[in-house]
Amino acid sequence: MAIDYAARRDYIGCMATDINTVFEQELRRLEQRVDALVRVCDQLQDENKSLKQRQDVLTSERATLLQKNEQVRARVEAMIGRLKAMEQGS
Repeated sequence: MAIDYAARRDYIGCMATDINTVFEQELRRLEQRVDALVRVCDQLQDENKSLKQRQDVLTSERATLLQKNEQVRARVEAMIGRLKAMEQGS
C-alpha cells in the first residue's frame, strides 16, 4: 500500500481549514456572549445608579416625614396639656 503524500497533504489541509472554521465560529459566538454580558453589566450599572438615587430620595423624604411627625406629636401633647390645665381650672 503506497502512501499518497499529495492526498494526505490535501486531507490535512482540509482538516486544518475545518478546524479554523470551527474555531472562528466559536470565537464569534464567544464574542457575542461577551458583548451580551457587557450590555447586561451596563444595564445593571444604570439600574443600580438609579436605585441608589431613588434610595437617597426616599431616605430624605423619610427624614422629613419623621421630623414632621415629631412636630405634630409635640403640638398634640401641648394641646393635651392645655386641655388638662383648662379642666383643672374649671
